[in-house]
Amino acid sequence: MAALPPLNRRTRRIAGAALLLIVGGAIAVRAGIAARDHRDPPAPPPAAATGYEADDHFPGAAQLLADAPVRRGETGTAPLPALPANVDADVGDASIQPARPFVLRGSQLDRARALQCLTTAIYYEAGNEPDAGQRAVAQVVLNRVRHPAFPATVCGVVFQGSDRPVCQFSFACDGAMARVPAPSVWLRSRRVAARALSGDVFAPVGLATHYHTYAVTPSWNRALVMTGVFGAHFFHRWKGWWGTPAAFSDRYIGMEPMPGPLRPLPAPSTPEAVVPVQTMPLMPAPVVAPPMPAASPTPLPEPKDTLPPESQVLDKWKDSGKPLR
Repeated sequence: MAALPPLNRRTRRIAGAALLLIVGGAIAVRAGIAARDHRDPPAPPPAAATGYEADDHFPGAAQLLADAPVRRGETGTAPLPALPANVDADVGDASIQPARPFVLRGSQLDRARALQCLTTAIYYEAGNEPDAGQRAVAQVVLNRVRHPAFPATVCGVVFQGSDRPVCQFSFACDGAMARVPAPSVWLRSRRVAARALSGDVFAPVGLATHYHTYAVTPSWNRALVMTGVFGAHFFHRWKGWWGTPAAFSDRYIGMEPMPGPLRPLPAPSTPEAVVPVQTMPLMPAPVVAPPMPAASPTPLPEPKDTLPPESQVLDKWKDSGKPLR
C-alpha cells in the first residue's frame, strides 16, 4: 500500500479544528442529555381551592347521633329554617368562597358589647392558638351572625343556648369562664376581635359555621363539608344552598344583648320584684384573698386535746444529728 503524502501545515490545522468541533459537539450533546435527565418536571398548575367531604377524614364517624350534647372543643348545631321559595336545596359550589367584610352598625354600646363577646369567644376557644386559628374562630362567629339559622347579634351567637343544657359554644356553659383570663392573651384576642369587627376577613375558612378540635369527633361532621384546618380546629360549612353566599342574608343592625351566659330567670314573687341578670364584666376582676383575721390581744389557751402528741423517737436515737465534740 502506497504511503500517503505528508500533509502540509494548513491541512493539518483544518483537520485539527474539525476534530475539536466534533469532540466539542459530542460533549455538548452529552451535557444536554444529562441536563434533560436531571431536570425537574414542570410544576403542575395550582389546583383550585375546593371543599372536601368530612367523611374522607373521619372514617370512624359513620354513625350520626341525634341530639348529642356539645362536648368541649366543638361548636353546636342549629336547626335550619325553611328554604326560601324557588330555591333548590342541592344547589351548591365546592369552591371555598370568602365571606363579605363584616360591617358593625349600631350604637357605641353595641360596639362595646360585640367586641367583648367576640373577644371572649376567641379567648376561650383559641386563646393559645396562632393568629390563623384565632381569626378562623372569629370568622365563624361573624358568619353565624349573617346566617338565618343563628341570632343576628354577636353576643347572641356567642352565648346561644347557654340558658339550656346544650350550648352552641361549649365554653359558655362548661365552667371554662370561671378561669380568670390571662391579661396578655386576652389583649391579643381582643386585637383579633377588633380587626374582624372592622371588616378583616379570614378568607381561607370560607363560609364555615362549625368547627371542632382534633380531640373530638362530633355527630355532625359527615353531614357538613370541611373547608380547612387552622390552629387546633377543623372547620365546616353546610352542604347545599345553606352553605352558599346567598344563604348568608341576615343583616346586622345592632341591638346587642348583655354580654355573658344566659340564665333562666326564676318567677318573681311579686310583680315589682326585679331579678338581675348575671353578666360577664368587661374585664374580669382579679381574685383578692380574704383579709386575715386580726390577732387577739390575749392568746386563747389551746385545748388540751389539740396539742401535738409526745415524741415517738426512741431514747437511743434522741441525740442523733448533734455535732460530735
